[in-house]
Amino acid sequence: MSDKPQQSSTVTLTLDGNEISVPRGSTLIEAAEQAGVRVPHYCYHPGLSSPAMCRLCLVEVEGAPKLQPSCVTMAQDGQTVHTNSQEARKQRQGVLEFYLVNHPLDCPICDQSGECKLQDYVFAEGRKHGRSQEPKRVFGRDDFGGDVLFYGDRCVMCTRCVRFMDEVAGDPRLTVVERGDRAIIDTFFEEGLSGSPFAGNIVDICPVGALVSKDFLHKARAWDLDHTPSVCTSCSQGCNIQIHTRDNEVQRLKPRENLEVNGFWMCDEGRHNYEWMNSPHRLEVPRVSEVAGESPVAMGWGRALDALLPALREGGPVMAVASPFASNEDLGALAHLVERLGGGDLVFRSPEAETEVVLPGFPQLVRRRDLSPNRTGAELLGFRRVGDAQGQGGLEAAAAHDGILLILGDELRDQEADFGTKARFLVRLGSTASGVEAAHAHLPITTHAEQDGSFANHEGRVQRFWPALKGPGAARPAWMILGTLAARLDPEAMEEGPGSAAEAFHRLVAAHGPFAGMSFDALGTRGVPVSQPAALQGA
Repeated sequence: MSDKPQQSSTVTLTLDGNEISVPRGSTLIEAAEQAGVRVPHYCYHPGLSSPAMCRLCLVEVEGAPKLQPSCVTMAQDGQTVHTNSQEARKQRQGVLEFYLVNHPLDCPICDQSGECKLQDYVFAEGRKHGRSQEPKRVFGRDDFGGDVLFYGDRCVMCTRCVRFMDEVAGDPRLTVVERGDRAIIDTFFEEGLSGSPFAGNIVDICPVGALVSKDFLHKARAWDLDHTPSVCTSCSQGCNIQIHTRDNEVQRLKPRENLEVNGFWMCDEGRHNYEWMNSPHRLEVPRVSEVAGESPVAMGWGRALDALLPALREGGPVMAVASPFASNEDLGALAHLVERLGGGDLVFRSPEAETEVVLPGFPQLVRRRDLSPNRTGAELLGFRRVGDAQGQGGLEAAAAHDGILLILGDELRDQEADFGTKARFLVRLGSTASGVEAAHAHLPITTHAEQDGSFANHEGRVQRFWPALKGPGAARPAWMILGTLAARLDPEAMEEGPGSAAEAFHRLVAAHGPFAGMSFDALGTRGVPVSQPAALQGA
């Protein structure tokens, strides 16, 4: 055995008068972040390389001959670091003054206003008045293709966008041209960023308003937006996102950091797939046929559920067709209701893409073939996939079913107009006004953007989402409706429907082995893998 002492996995240093320990290999800016100290910076980003070119993150390290760039200087044992010393503040003030020499003062019309780092830094420690009397340079606006516009006047040349396209997207379509104060970001080819599946991320990481989204241009002010953590529903990757809303409408989607799932990024397909959440064509009130042969009529929830119970209690063969866009709680409640009705066939349909798209610099992030957020959850809860790769067909048994037929979320747009006419009793739970006309009951449900709940992504990580919008009219979560129906089927059992998504989740945990030991609260904002990964084999 070697007598050489093992190197500790941490280093201890003094930062702004406080002794801290951080993992060995941390940079000073990372050490400060872990200590709750924010060092101003532009070019540094935790998901990219650090070129140390913006010179804004300089800090004073005792014993060093000059200020050190904290983004590339390693934390070492015994260091004494001052992030807010007089010398460091003076340096930052000077750097900010240089940035403002050519930066236009167009904050009132800039999309980044309210979340701009130049605004924040100058307000916090910049000069009160500018000293430059020379005219500012003018570059104007450039269309980079895709969803990205470039305002060269605002660029602080942090090169985050260039490095993202090179290092993470593996699609080097941007570069720095010219030199000195004429330097500017430009595209290599005439098509620019068109067709690049992850290019929208450069808008997210631009610290100023140089790169903006065409889709969001002049749509809303940043300070008017409410931010709600959620999960992208465009494929089974389960990217963590923020839903930004105003006036009960989704304005944009942004990636939310989760290094286990999507890092700091998301694909453009998922980013722009949100208008359906704002659809005005929604089912808002329950419509139930109280008398056989009559058309469904609008009514309140109490009367509607009471009208369903006699037909459900008659029993008979049961079949349920669900959507993999429904939450685990919704699907668990549907499976429980079918069990209370004597059991039956549980099926779902899920569309698939022809290929998968990988983010080369972060290969954990993939635009998955499965184009639904909860196919894994459906399979873990006992549902069987039917239909083709387009999410169509496969419902011949459902069309011929002559018992109780329950439809959750699937709009059945590919089915014939007479679908469900053979069913003795057909109940449809949906969020849109379109659907099966033969249904004896149309029950309005909320979307994932309007309720608490969870999805299980392609690897079985169960992740929470929160309500960002208020559901229309009398729409309610499907788990609430189905759970209440199951409870009312047998009044003598003294069972009550779940009162919250957490309670609905705990009920499915108790009933389904793969979720054993899980807690709704423990899912947090990062998610938790299912307890039995083997259950995912072949999924």
